[in-house]
Amino acid sequence: MEGEEGVERITDSMAWFKKGEEEEKKEKREDPKLFDELWLKCKSCNEMIYRKVVERNLQVCPKCNYHFQIPARKRIESLVDPETFVEHDSDLTSLDPLEFKDSKKYPHRVKESQETTDQKDAVVCGEAQFEGEPAMVGVFEFNFMGGSMGSVVGEKITRLIERAIEKRVGAVIFCASGGARMQEGILSLMQMAKTSAALARLQEARLPYISVLTDPTTGGVSASIAMLGDIIIAEPKAMIGFAGPRVIKDTIRAELPEGFQRAEYLLQHGMVDLIVERKDLRHTLSSLLKMLKIESLKE
Repeated sequence: MEGEEGVERITDSMAWFKKGEEEEKKEKREDPKLFDELWLKCKSCNEMIYRKVVERNLQVCPKCNYHFQIPARKRIESLVDPETFVEHDSDLTSLDPLEFKDSKKYPHRVKESQETTDQKDAVVCGEAQFEGEPAMVGVFEFNFMGGSMGSVVGEKITRLIERAIEKRVGAVIFCASGGARMQEGILSLMQMAKTSAALARLQEARLPYISVLTDPTTGGVSASIAMLGDIIIAEPKAMIGFAGPRVIKDTIRAELPEGFQRAEYLLQHGMVDLIVERKDLRHTLSSLLKMLKIESLKE
């Protein structure tokens, strides 16, 4: 009996060791996921950075100052005066007028983005203050179908501008977009004309519009609202253009200049007025809104 009990104890011990090895292997398999949750690789300097350090630094690399993309609501929280943001038109959602389908139906893509970002469409609009200066604010969410501009985005931006005229305040729009939303076809392209016409009315009302270009700002958005600002600001190293550099290179069959389509290149060639780091944006916007308001009163 004692021999049998000894065998059982040895068997139980072996099972325990075996279980321990299996759990260790499982933990090793899960390590990459845990690693990604804790660490982030900078796209500019390739350094591995503790993710919380980047988050505390407004999603900016502390080593090379590379500005990562930042979700729309986090940008609002970090830039406007606390408890001053009031959102408008948050209930607007995209329809499917063309019954568009590629590998997925358009409504399915919209639903997936809504679940991922926890918002209805690719721009958040409302009113807020920058160091006490009131303004209407629009912020693109790139994680919602690449920040593409469809009918809802165009309508929300148009309403934002109309409210700015009604309340006699300036407008600030943070752009981050891949361009027009192809799933809405010509209806998406019409938003370029619609928003541009609204900005023309804002100009006629002698009210300022400040455009802030973030990485990336391309396509139909760059060809309309992004480049129509009274003052155009860009974040460091932001990619700004209409078509991508590979498409341009293949079209003109020539080597592109170093830094082509980056904010610094556009500043040198007069397409951008200022490059401002994220930590300085609130004060810069406050100063510009105040200055432009004074100038509009003089007129």
